[in-house]
Amino acid sequence: MRFDGWIAGMGTSSGTRIVLGHWQRSPFGAFSDVMLERADGHRLLLAPTRETADFISGTYVFDTVHVVPVEVSVTDDAWTITAGPLDLRFTTGRRGLLGFALRTVPGALARRPAWSALTDRPAPLLLPGVRTRGSAGQGRREWYGARDLLPIRAVSAAYGGADLGAMAPVEPPVRFGFGSAPRNPSVTRVTTTVELGPA
Repeated sequence: MRFDGWIAGMGTSSGTRIVLGHWQRSPFGAFSDVMLERADGHRLLLAPTRETADFISGTYVFDTVHVVPVEVSVTDDAWTITAGPLDLRFTTGRRGLLGFALRTVPGALARRPAWSALTDRPAPLLLPGVRTRGSAGQGRREWYGARDLLPIRAVSAAYGGADLGAMAPVEPPVRFGFGSAPRNPSVTRVTTTVELGPA
């Protein structure tokens, strides 16, 4: 199963870390989802349908799953996200050298698990916490092929009306799956491939 889109990861000064998946193409059509890990370690998924919630929670680990409307608007460098009780806004900056390098990766290559296996070793050296392949829930395997990287420059977030604080690194790393989002808040264009397990 293949997903093409963007993953945004950011921390807040309250200790909450947020990972947004914004998928233009997927087996479920276009959709977005949000994963949060609070300062106390509680992991939460906000997904737009029961079908997407079941698939994501079968691939990653959460303590709570909510099916809520998830809306994402992108205008130039400004992203606005509403996901049930979460209101999130962030802005991106100019891509750096790594972003320019990733933009040269052809889409056909990014979709190949062998490419993700090749990049898995250097990935955490360039972006601490990041893995590009690993085991997922229910015997599934997963590969990430990155094709762009933009830094996040500012974040505004509230959950249930409570301000989550200023932008901060994704620290400690999130614990939804085998890897984390980059420590420095960023948005990555990515092709994610999931191989289903025996079940």
